[in-house]
Amino acid sequence: MTGFNTKLVFGKGLNNLHDNDTGAVNVPIYQSTTYAFKDIDGDNKYDYSRSLNPTREYLETQIAALEDAKYGYAFASGSAAIHAVFTIFRPGDHIVVSKNIYGGTFRLINDYLKQLGIEFTQVDTQNLAEVEAAIKPNTKAIYFETIDNPFMKVTSVKAVSEIAKRHNVLTIIDNTFLTPYLQKALNLGADIVIHSATKYLGGHSDVIAGLVVTNNDEVGEQIYFSQNAVGGILAPEDCILVIRGIKTLSVRLDRHIQNAQKVLEYLDTKGSDIEKIYYPGRAGNASDEVAKKELNGYGGVITFQLKDHVDAKKFVNSCQLIWLAVSLGSVESLIELPYFMTHAELPVEERQKVGITPQLVRLSVGLEDPEDLIADLEQAFVKAEK
Repeated sequence: MTGFNTKLVFGKGLNNLHDNDTGAVNVPIYQSTTYAFKDIDGDNKYDYSRSLNPTREYLETQIAALEDAKYGYAFASGSAAIHAVFTIFRPGDHIVVSKNIYGGTFRLINDYLKQLGIEFTQVDTQNLAEVEAAIKPNTKAIYFETIDNPFMKVTSVKAVSEIAKRHNVLTIIDNTFLTPYLQKALNLGADIVIHSATKYLGGHSDVIAGLVVTNNDEVGEQIYFSQNAVGGILAPEDCILVIRGIKTLSVRLDRHIQNAQKVLEYLDTKGSDIEKIYYPGRAGNASDEVAKKELNGYGGVITFQLKDHVDAKKFVNSCQLIWLAVSLGSVESLIELPYFMTHAELPVEERQKVGITPQLVRLSVGLEDPEDLIADLEQAFVKAEK
């Protein structure tokens, strides 16, 4: 059984953790904290659910199967997953990290990890010379998001991984915007892939979750140790929601992408109101070829810079169908101003440095009829004219 869509539905295998004899087509929720030993000296796979829960195990083997990975781990949030990966490093270690990263990751690095003595150097990961120049004798990893947030710039996983391997350092990818349906980063050379499963993998704005995959035995052991020791596990009830979401991942993402293309066509007609549109494959530079070669689709998130005569706050406040909310990748469309919302954790000077202004809008295109989304945007433009 090798087909991707079949794996979405069945996980690792047809009989993977299904109850015997019942005929249940869904994985049971094993709502048990502890498990009776068959024999004190026997091979007792399950003992305590923090260490291993059958429902969570199904999800972990499912994401590993989808990523062509040996190991998968499920955490209570995307941030918990990111933190678990960073626990494999020690004081004095150095990590090269992208200039444009999720605000929560920026906070974790600057307000916590740096205080523990881990060093970081921020670079433009699209500039391969800059990436390689930042590597030092104590560098242990390069960390970046394949599609950065909010400017949708595409970094080559293959090229950065080749640099990392030359210097014997790890490549760590946050691939939340793409999922394994649009890119399998491990197959391009990455060592660790992280997902906020809250987004496209869950897909319904009803669960917060994080996933990590790797093929590296040593890294796999270290991440499991962190998962078990720190205890940031995903509850079995939440695992079921992610498992359910994953089953429809491909059909949902296909619709997200179709809708995004129609919204892009509309936004392209709004040159009098929009300064610039950001979407993968439209950068007008070498990264467009990277997107074409390494991605199987560009997702449903569009960012655009409003011109000064458009009141950005009034624009997002005026949307009636599209929700004014953070997050992305769900069935409903969401709109936000990164300067005031998702990236408010960054100091003002950091926001300004990377170009996150009060006029920048991020739109996560959902599964509604695209004509309704376009009509909603149009009436918001009319109301937002200064």
